[in-house]
Amino acid sequence: MKKKLIAMLLAGAGLISCQSGQEQKSESKGYSDIKIVGAMKNVMWKGQLGPSINLDTISDKTGLYGLGPLSHLGGELLINNGISYVSTVNSDSSIKLEKSYDLGAPFFVYTQVKEWNEIALPPEIKTINDVEQFIDEKSKDYKRPFAFKLIGDVSSANIHIQNLPRGTKVSSPEEAHQGQINYNLSNEEVQIIGFFSTEHQGVFTHHDSFLHMHLITKDESKMGHLDELEIGTMKLYLPKT
Repeated sequence: MKKKLIAMLLAGAGLISCQSGQEQKSESKGYSDIKIVGAMKNVMWKGQLGPSINLDTISDKTGLYGLGPLSHLGGELLINNGISYVSTVNSDSSIKLEKSYDLGAPFFVYTQVKEWNEIALPPEIKTINDVEQFIDEKSKDYKRPFAFKLIGDVSSANIHIQNLPRGTKVSSPEEAHQGQINYNLSNEEVQIIGFFSTEHQGVFTHHDSFLHMHLITKDESKMGHLDELEIGTMKLYLPKT
């Protein structure tokens, strides 16, 4: 009887181990090109504002692209082709834009792209919703999620920079956006780095969007989370598959 009980326990342990291994494998299946750390919903609803990743721990920065907020929602982060930018708000509400990897993020998505396919945007593609639908249509055969970029002229754009007062407790999106500063751009030459996914709403995109995009001006004077867009002439770049 004792031997039988031991055998049953060992078999059960083996089954649990096997199931655990299968779960771990399924979680990572299909998204090896994209690294996701933390989650937007945990920041907004659970107040997890501290760093889930330090950017200087990303060892290979070749062709690296990534975005997310600065720890404690004190700014915005963007990695564009291996260069890491952080935008914060000066005391006079102007933008302070610096280059550094000595930064942390409560959630962050990043990947490496070595080669891009260039697509000219049709003139009727003007807004963020237009861009989302166009990318969705052009990427039916892509493994999702993926990074993309837009390069060219914008007629107008609205960006924001998180500027949460230090020590503020957060338990809702409204509380998380306290102190946020908005900026209007017009007739600027820009790059927009974005990530597209139909599977990660509340993780690295908002609940009502498949896109998360950060905009940086060509002169590197302004960078922030993109909220509104009117495209002049731009080209879309999708990763080569």
